[in-house]
Amino acid sequence: MLRRRPGPRTPRRPPTGRRVPEPRAGRLGVGVIGAGRVGAVLAAALGGAGHAVTGVTAVSEASRDRADAMLPGVPVLTVPELVERSELVLIAVPADELEGLVSGLAAAGAWQPGQLVLHTAARFGTGVLDPARRAGAIPLAVHPVMSFTGTSIDVARLAGTWFGVTAPAPVLPIALALVVEMGGEPFVVDEADRAAYAEAIDTAVSFSTAIVDQASGILGGIGVVRPGAVLAPLVRSAVENALARHDGGPRPEGAGRIDEAGTDRPGGAE
Repeated sequence: MLRRRPGPRTPRRPPTGRRVPEPRAGRLGVGVIGAGRVGAVLAAALGGAGHAVTGVTAVSEASRDRADAMLPGVPVLTVPELVERSELVLIAVPADELEGLVSGLAAAGAWQPGQLVLHTAARFGTGVLDPARRAGAIPLAVHPVMSFTGTSIDVARLAGTWFGVTAPAPVLPIALALVVEMGGEPFVVDEADRAAYAEAIDTAVSFSTAIVDQASGILGGIGVVRPGAVLAPLVRSAVENALARHDGGPRPEGAGRIDEAGTDRPGGAE
């Protein structure tokens, strides 16, 4: 059951803001399971922060091409090889595959004591990593609140991006520090609240995409050649106004009512 607290929440940052102390001296050897749009980008960001990317798994031709482009010179390994060689294993696979992957590696005796195991799925906290934890690994759940293209553009966009972080209290500073190293802004999501967090993320992505697709289809149907370009300023300003109403900041002038221009309506966040 999800734990609810009264009143609105704001993202909880570490007590010292972005100046989280390094959990370890020197570099970590980072292995990435999944050269998808998220995994390749986060690996590139960690590499840019001074860590050594020791390997990546890439099954499809698209993932191999992405690994070549984003992680040049990094070897493509099997999953067991990668886990054996890495101090930090970054798992960026579809959420439905995560539990089976972690359990299968535990059954094979692949996880190592003291090894950091980090997944990026919004849906799960660290409970899904229990098989690795029982083998002595350190479980971390770190989800970037961003849509990814899987290109180098995303590495720059990580700067200032919020990351939902869940980890046991003794090792929470490690997860927070890794986010800061990637340029992100960490906030803490309790283990019991991950399902609600994932629902919020999915709602924001699904509804915004569906609304833009529907509006673009209507404009295209009446002969507008570039409906996306026509809608872009309206959608951006409407979303920014809606977000400002939920960010504790000043209310934009004119927000909260709709006039003949039809540009603003109360309710509906990101």
